[in-house]
Amino acid sequence: MRFLADVPSPFAFSELSRGELESLLVRLFGEVAALKQIVSEQREEITRLKGLKGPPAIKPSGMDKATEPPKPDRHGNRPRRGKVRPRVSVEDRVVKAAAPVGSRFKGYETYLVQELVLSVRAIRYLRERWVTPDGRTIVAALPEGTRGHFGSDLRRFVLMQYHQGQTTLPRLTALLHSVGVSISKREVQRLLTEKHQDFLDEARDVLRAGLETSAWVSVDDTGARHKARNGFCTQIGNDWFTWFATRSSKTRLNFLDLLRAGHTDYVVNEAAFDYMRSRGLAGPLIARLAETDETRLVGQAAWQAHLNRLGIVSPAKPGLAAIQDPVQIATEGAQWGSVHAHGFLRDAVVLSDDAGQFDIAQHALCWVHAERLVHKLDAFTDLHRAAQQRIRALIWEFYADLKMYRVNPSKNRRLTLRARFDRIFRRRTGFVTLDRLLKRLHANKSELLMVLDRPETPLHTNGSENDIRCQVIRRKISAGTRSDGGRDCRDAFLGLAKTCAKHGVAFWDYLGSRLSVPGKLLIPPLPQLVRCRGQPA
Repeated sequence: MRFLADVPSPFAFSELSRGELESLLVRLFGEVAALKQIVSEQREEITRLKGLKGPPAIKPSGMDKATEPPKPDRHGNRPRRGKVRPRVSVEDRVVKAAAPVGSRFKGYETYLVQELVLSVRAIRYLRERWVTPDGRTIVAALPEGTRGHFGSDLRRFVLMQYHQGQTTLPRLTALLHSVGVSISKREVQRLLTEKHQDFLDEARDVLRAGLETSAWVSVDDTGARHKARNGFCTQIGNDWFTWFATRSSKTRLNFLDLLRAGHTDYVVNEAAFDYMRSRGLAGPLIARLAETDETRLVGQAAWQAHLNRLGIVSPAKPGLAAIQDPVQIATEGAQWGSVHAHGFLRDAVVLSDDAGQFDIAQHALCWVHAERLVHKLDAFTDLHRAAQQRIRALIWEFYADLKMYRVNPSKNRRLTLRARFDRIFRRRTGFVTLDRLLKRLHANKSELLMVLDRPETPLHTNGSENDIRCQVIRRKISAGTRSDGGRDCRDAFLGLAKTCAKHGVAFWDYLGSRLSVPGKLLIPPLPQLVRCRGQPA
């Protein structure tokens, strides 16, 4: 009886006019679409928790490519491919021809052949042993660069194939066996995960150099498995560097911790106080932090003890809905103070896809993700579809003008674009769901129009999505990592490979330089290259 009492009485459809029936049908379509969206989100959450494969991605709208200026048609006068220039020295061999007597020699006709030689050498060093008159034993030292029972070229090949070649550990082991290397899967695993602290340090220094010198950084994250649990891989980078880190959380605390680039201190300075005020931390609590002489605390334990001494604690009652957690906000502020204290992101823009954890400092939003929200809307009537297409056309035209502004910024165009933004996103179309979305996008006006004040900032996060693609492929191939060392090496080598590509450095040459392969090319430290490219001309 209680269930029947909650069921609304049925409509007398015969008494409704045609217009009322159409209005009712549109409203019901909207409710069904909203329920479908809720069910879809719940299914995605269940799929994520179970570790299953999610639904296919929605086809992109193509706004960025469609707003590019047309390229001249070169089909009729297409340039030729050009000469093949090998990156190695060319060996000349003369091939003689059987010419009849009386023929005249007219020089040579060149024909270039490139070849790959895979060979295995096993060297057994006979180390002399001597016993001195005083009883000491002297053993001849190994040649310089010898580390372990596998040579530097073999280690370079393993790292190259696994990280840039995206192969699997069993296939890599089988390949080594097939060319004659006697090695076990466990030994290959050790070559991939052990004794790589120099590479980990260089990857960390790449991040520090990028955060110190960049005018903007683009960030993104994706799912990652570690120790049989779901985690998240965060990407930070721009046109000159890429850095990855996999953690169990994707909160703002985690992101701020990553921005400290290996430092573990908590700093209470003016930047920290500004952050706390912007997040709404109570004034008396800020005053307590400002009155103490301790402004730099190293480690989570020391910082937590400092908060306890000041009486800054989280809400005590379990299950109590609190507007803010003072401990979390104070910790975020101290982490942001540490970021500033080390000279990171002093005046840089953080560009993201509107994920909440990335909303710090000077924050800019991706226009492709914003337009995608309009593109994904479900429309059920011709009026709704017409309104949706009209708004999309206005956004595309506005996006094209923002591209032109980046090339040639001016004050008059900046004021004009701000006014046009208001006219587009304050528009009322009669499509209720679309109107709500436009209102939501208008609330992000400062982030979407950051490019007007900082023209060097990109309009989209396509660079981040391209960078993080290698992590997605690695996840599909190998599922996840089992040890912290394996996780850190995977993130470091993938980031170093991406950074090398952005500077035109072959990852093969980079590995040879760092592993002291005989006849190697000398590659300068990547942080040095990032600093040189990041400095303004």
